[in-house]
Amino acid sequence: MTATATRDATRDDPLAGDHKDDVYPTSRASAPVAVPAGRLAALRNRPLTTLMLGHFTVDMYVGLLPVLYPLLTDRFDLDLATVGLVSLAYTGVASISQPLFGWVADRYGTRFTGLTLIWTALTFATIGFAPTFEVLVALAALAGLGSGAFHPLGAVNASAVIPEGQRNTAMSVYVTGGTLGVALGPLVGAVLFGVFGVRGTALMVLPGLSIAFWLLREMRGIALPRPVRRRDGDGAITAPLPIGALAVVVGVMMLRMWTIFGIQAFIPTWYKQLGYGSSFYGPLATTIVLASAVGAIGSGTLADRFGRRTVILASLWLSIPVVLLFSAFTGPIAFVTGALIGLLGASTGPLLLVMAQQLMRGRAGMASGVVLGLGFVTGALGVPVLGALADQIGIAAAMRAQVLVVVATIALAWLLPSERRVRELADSTPAQSVPVRQ
Repeated sequence: MTATATRDATRDDPLAGDHKDDVYPTSRASAPVAVPAGRLAALRNRPLTTLMLGHFTVDMYVGLLPVLYPLLTDRFDLDLATVGLVSLAYTGVASISQPLFGWVADRYGTRFTGLTLIWTALTFATIGFAPTFEVLVALAALAGLGSGAFHPLGAVNASAVIPEGQRNTAMSVYVTGGTLGVALGPLVGAVLFGVFGVRGTALMVLPGLSIAFWLLREMRGIALPRPVRRRDGDGAITAPLPIGALAVVVGVMMLRMWTIFGIQAFIPTWYKQLGYGSSFYGPLATTIVLASAVGAIGSGTLADRFGRRTVILASLWLSIPVVLLFSAFTGPIAFVTGALIGLLGASTGPLLLVMAQQLMRGRAGMASGVVLGLGFVTGALGVPVLGALADQIGIAAAMRAQVLVVVATIALAWLLPSERRVRELADSTPAQSVPVRQ
């Protein structure tokens, strides 16, 4: 590869490039990771699939929570609004803690990512033994802390183990691991809690610890080491971050999660009101989640070819008729329109994540934490708002009203920077200088 080609290939990298002030310790972890060539090389990349497996496992725990609801309502005599605090505690703590752990990843590296999964597995396993509901909510929050730590550490590492040409596909593969975990969680929970009851949470320590120890072993070779910065003057940052572009990226993520979370949350309730049983709306909800996994990988591949901004805008425009069709025509046709919602809805998240990492050069961990954290928090907040609207005008009309949110998202997404503009903004932003304690 020529010097010019090398420069062009690395200047987009949020973790590499011409960071002449960054010195990484010589170790196995800092050695280049060999990856196969080809358009879909991300699917055959062992370091990436290792991280994807960790993402799958940690997100499987959040997929288990809804299956616990019937058991918890009986055990503690709770209404549905109160039992929902369990999910709020888990996802809320996981979301708001992600920027903090992103900063940790940028400052100290990602060698011990597996420890976050150990923490999640151990704390989740104790939920079924909580003597009171208050203790149970606290344990759920502690388990969410492990999830909040894993996501930015895993995302920044996933972005670094694949060549720049497949960066969008790589992040899509990583995100898909979590999506599949959420989809499988209810199935695992139905079997586990059906046999062992609420204390079946103890057995969930086994997959968590197994994958965590595998991660700790593999991360010796693929983890990002702790960066060591040469001191030039006081090491201060001499140029600001591209706040405007970052605000657009985060805003699009927040609005998109608002729509997706709201629609997915009320599908079971809606179809139950229409007279359908769980044997219908359960598979329908799973279909949407699985379609989103396919959409994430497909959007990454398309973005590597046509650009992120183009793919994001196209998916948003196509979402308008799909949401209208989904809300207007119920029954078996919803498996088709619902799959399209999942397919299109998942196309933005991984691409926005990569864009934020590139804009925050030298702070890819923080970028991951901010985008994922704020996106999930907004999605969670959007659910009760959509519920309140549905109480006033009906669920079908509330679903149609989500088109207005999609239109607002399109207006904001129009301001997303192009690939060239992202490179220009990244090149004008110096890597963060972090003093290292001696």
